[in-house]
Amino acid sequence: MSTIHLHQTTTLTPQQYIAGLTDFGPGRSKLFGNSADEYLKVHQQGSSQADVTEGSGGIWERLRYDWSDPNHVVLTTTDSNIWGGASGHTYTFMHQPNGTTDIDVDVVREGKNLKGHLLGFVLGTVGKGVLEKAFVNSVKAIEARNEVRNNGASVARAV
Repeated sequence: MSTIHLHQTTTLTPQQYIAGLTDFGPGRSKLFGNSADEYLKVHQQGSSQADVTEGSGGIWERLRYDWSDPNHVVLTTTDSNIWGGASGHTYTFMHQPNGTTDIDVDVVREGKNLKGHLLGFVLGTVGKGVLEKAFVNSVKAIEARNEVRNNGASVARAV
């Protein structure tokens, strides 16, 4: 089992990042490169929870999203073709006095078959950079999306 810790500081509020994280509409892959649209299936979604299958490149997992705590989001793997056991993601948000937000993510990967065990080992060692890059890219994509939305709102009010 591998546990990978990631950290990023952003200008987003926790609510803005969570809005991107829980946007299961078309184009999700623009925010999260490891979530290809052809794998995406929303089984159930409520105001603070969702049951979603997503993945890419032949790897998929069904996740139970829980964002009922605005500073702590938990994604629990409930099924996957390679991940099992305690697999999932935990996001913790800390809003800073200077207006930024620290996002800490713990990714747990427990393989349930040979491919999962091998990939979990790779991610826990030399492959951590791949997850870091994907996380940084998701933060940047959500920041850019919010910038467009905020500028559009400013333009709309100014007219």
